Amino acid sequence: MKSSDAEPTMTIGELAERFDLRTHVLRHWESSGLLSPAERVNGRRRYTKRHIARVAMIVRGKAAGFSLEQLRDVLDARNADARQALLRAHYEDLERRIREIEESRTLIEHAMSCRAHDFTECPGFSRLVESLNGGTEAAKVHSVELRGHAH
Repeated sequence: MKSSDAEPTMTIGELAERFDLRTHVLRHWESSGLLSPAERVNGRRRYTKRHIARVAMIVRGKAAGFSLEQLRDVLDARNADARQALLRAHYEDLERRIREIEESRTLIEHAMSCRAHDFTECPGFSRLVESLNGGTEAAKVHSVELRGHAH
């Protein structure tokens, strides 16, 4: 029995609409091996629950910062250990990026609270930049000091 007879399926348009994608994106994912080709019924692609789940994982993975190549590696990993190693590396990269974003936010918070004409000439801002360049721990301490400091 064909999968189209055994379970409900979706057309490429329905699948694309469900995830707010364009159909050419799904075709690209198929041609690049990220998404397995859908069975064709009367010349039209028909996607199963397995395809839907895979597209959901791809969409969420892209939102988490994975490249298509990284997603393919994670989703097609030969075993759990290989997948865990790939995920761990990406997790560590996300942690680093989060720290960088938090440091940027601290700089912006200081610049917004600074009343100097040119906040880059503000001694507090300069100290903060130096502490951020010296490490995140110094930046955290300085950030706490700045929150109570009027400029």
